[in-house]
Order: sequence, then C-alpha cells, then structure tokens
Amino acid sequence: MARHSTPQREKSEKPVIWTVSISRLFDLFRDLSMEFDDRAIIEPIHLGFEEAVVHIRERLETEHCDAVVSAGSNGAYLKSRLSVPVILAKASGFDVMQALTKARKISSKIGLITYQEPMPELLEFQSSFGMQIPQRTYTTEEDARSQIKELKSIGIQVIVGAGLITDLAEEAGLAGVFIYSTTSIQQAFDDAIDIAKFTRLESSRGRAQPALDIQRVRHGLHDLRGDSSAMATVRQSIILYARSPAAVLIQGETGTGKELAAQAIHRESPRSRNPFIAINCGAVTESLLESELFGYEEGAFTGSRRGGNAGLFEAAHRGTLFLDEIGEMPLQLQTRLLRVLEEREVVRVGGTRPVPVDVRIVSATHCDLDTRIKDGRFRADLYYRLSVLRLTLPPLRSRSDDVVPLAEWCLKNAMASLGMRPHANLHAEIEACAALLIQYNWPGNVRELRNLMQRVALFLSAEPLQSLTPNFITAIAPELASLSPIALSNAKSESSPDRISEVLTRLNGNRAAAAKQLGISRTTLWRMLKNQRSQS
Repeated sequence: MARHSTPQREKSEKPVIWTVSISRLFDLFRDLSMEFDDRAIIEPIHLGFEEAVVHIRERLETEHCDAVVSAGSNGAYLKSRLSVPVILAKASGFDVMQALTKARKISSKIGLITYQEPMPELLEFQSSFGMQIPQRTYTTEEDARSQIKELKSIGIQVIVGAGLITDLAEEAGLAGVFIYSTTSIQQAFDDAIDIAKFTRLESSRGRAQPALDIQRVRHGLHDLRGDSSAMATVRQSIILYARSPAAVLIQGETGTGKELAAQAIHRESPRSRNPFIAINCGAVTESLLESELFGYEEGAFTGSRRGGNAGLFEAAHRGTLFLDEIGEMPLQLQTRLLRVLEEREVVRVGGTRPVPVDVRIVSATHCDLDTRIKDGRFRADLYYRLSVLRLTLPPLRSRSDDVVPLAEWCLKNAMASLGMRPHANLHAEIEACAALLIQYNWPGNVRELRNLMQRVALFLSAEPLQSLTPNFITAIAPELASLSPIALSNAKSESSPDRISEVLTRLNGNRAAAAKQLGISRTTLWRMLKNQRSQS
C-alpha cells in the first residue's frame, strides 16, 4: 500500500485514528469511519502483521496518530509491537447469535473459530436452538488452517469467524460467515476516541509516574481462562459485582490474575467507558504514593510542579481506581484513604480545597489482612470499607482440570511470539504430560505456568524435531524435576495408554474411580481416552 499522500497537520484538534485490517473487515472499517467524521480523523490501512508494523512505525516518525483499531490475530500482533494504543474490536454476544443464525440458514453443520479465547455465548445459542456447535480457537494462520481442516473432516459445512477465518474457510471449500457487526466496530471506534482524548489530557498534564498504569482496560472476562467450576464461579461473581458501585477486595496468591479480575469488573460495569487507573501501593515510597493518589498544590514540596498536579482520584473520576497490593499501604495513608472513601472528596497535598470525586475502588492483595489487622499494620475500619464485596481467586493447584488447557494455550501463544507454528500432534503431546503438570504445586500459579511454557517454546524452537515429553519438560524445568522420585515416575507413566487401559479394566470401566487412581481429573482422563481413540 502506498503511503498516505496528503500531509497530516502536526496535531489535529480531532483524535487521529488508523484502522488496520487485511480481510473483509477493511470494508467495514472504511464504511463506518464516515459516521465519525465530526469526531475523529479515521484512516484505513490495508495491511497486516509485520507489513503493517513497518508501515506504521515509518509514518509515526513524521505523522501523529492517537490510536490504532484492529481485530483478531492481526490486532494482537500490532498490540505487542507498536508504541501507540491498539484498540481491539471484539465480537459481542449479539454478534455471535446473529452470525450463527445466518449460518444456520446455510447449513445445520456449523463450526465457530475465534482468536485465542472461546465464546461462552455459544452455549446460549446451542440451548436455544438445540444444536451442538463445535468451537475452536487459534493463535496463528497455520493453526487456523489446521482447525478448519479438522472441522471439515468431521462434516462441518459452514464456519463462523473473523475475516481471516472466513477467507480460509472459503479457500477450503466451506461457507464462511463473518462474525463482526457494525455495532462492535462502532464501539471500538468510540473506545479509540475516548482513549485518545484521555491520553491527550494526561499528556497535557505532563504526567510521568513510574509505578502506575492509566489505561483503557486491556483485558475482559474471557481472559480469566478455565473451565473449572471454581473459575466459572469467579466469572459469575464478576458479572454480579460489576452491577454495583460498591468497593471490591480481590484476594489471591501471586500470579492468580488479580488485575485481570479488576479490569474485567471495570469492563463489565457501567463505568467501562471511563478511565481505569491502576497503581501498585507497594512499589513506591510513602511520600510519592501520597502525592500520586491525592495530588498536590504548587509549592507543596521541593520540586513540586508549577501549578500543582491532580492525583489519581481526580484522574479516575467516574471510572475505577485499582489499588494493587493494598496490604502494603502505610498506616498514615490508610487514614487519608479512609477519609476520601467516606467523604467522596479529596484534598491535595499542601491544599485546603476539597475536590469532589466519583470513583469506584477495586483493591487487591495477596496478604492475610486479618493477620495484619491483629498486628496493627492495617486499619480494620478501612478493611471493612474496602471489602463490601469480596472476590477470592483460586490457586492453580486447586483447579487441576484447567492446568492442561491453560498450558496448551500459553504454549501456543509463546510459540506464535517466536514465529513458530504449532504442529498437529502438539495437543496430544501436552496431554501426555498431563500427569506431570497436574502433580506440580504451581506456587506461582498461572503466571508461573505461562513463564514455563515460554521457556518450553524457546527450547523447542532450538530443537525443531524435539517432541514435547515429560522428560523434555523436567530437563528444562528444575522445579518440576524436584518432584519426589515416586511422583515423577507416576507422572511419566500413569498417562500411558496401557496403564489407563489396565486401571479401567480393573475398575470395571468406572472412569471416576480410574481418574482418582491415576491421580488425574475426570476431564483429563476423558481427553486422553478421546486422543487414544482418534490415534487408533
């Protein structure tokens, strides 16, 4: 694509938005952009992935862009490689229902393929129409081709998905139904304009805080992955809590996804179009934390900015303020925080004028706050003010059914980031490592699992012919190799087809008892049996 030839003004009064797409989404972006002419300058770019990255980086050297709008795997690729905000257009539940209804008019043999995360809305459609619709996810184009090939092999005739998916489906001789609606794209444009305005506002204030994150939320409900009943309960609680303006306290071990949950609460709430601001209360000094939270007036302290500065409470007005590691907040600031929560107004450091604020507080901690209260390190009255609603995130070791699917998802993403294509046997190889992965305690939870899969992907990239086996994992992961010899031996042998067959025979086919005997979940046992049947 030739570079846009019209000279762009140095910085337009209107936000400047670039849309990036390579499929039929390009036409939808282009057509809807005209509706926003009075609010933004929106320019379509018909490129994707690395070509788009190079093109945009070159233009940013001489032109201004406030935000980029894209979708699917293309959008995820841009998001990790561009310095400007990238807003991802996401299909809503209504989009899914509408697309599946259209697909049903073509054939009853329908498949759904989405980027990275499944669509829970599919269950509602299946329930309403009494149909079973296989759902698949993908991370790379090659992965998408494999999923389409597999669906075609089981008789699927029409596939619902984004532009890449529908193009590949038609290339494979199937019908493709585009999943995005005009409403979803309009929402993405609205989000891009909002974040552009907010970013410009913060830029004009000259903010440069090291430990906070001012942003539109990057994560939603579906980023809290896992099909276990524990995670289903977490997601249901988030949807319920999002309706209320009350403070939420999220508790959980390190790596369980506390900020993901906080962002999901904000995204599902009526405040979702307003700022989400996060700060780690344990990552900055007491004096800096005070000025960041409450702001300061000119001359409040040596080096204070001329004219003073608004704090995070003011910046988060009508939005959500996420206080991470709240248990690390100094007692003196706990007193000031309690007053702000009770009075709904903030007084800047060095000032006397109260400023009304409308902020929802979501806080999180891995600490035992009850113990800290008894030790005098945390105010009991603040605890009760922050914990009107409480959400506890389960550790990974307590939801063994999620370990293997999470490992596969993390590994595919790690491989994609290295430019690798998942091979056809990857799913079966991960299942063969199930017992090993499940027996490990995962003290770092999902974060630790993700980090391990990144390490595995790196070693696999260095040895392309290497299969993923328990021996391979333990060779590069000392933490898993530290399992007791008996546990390690069991982990490597309990999942063998012969062992599974032996246990099932001895227990007269009782799968629940067999899973318990093998030290795996019933879901994992079911997957292993399914893989054995497909390979036989």
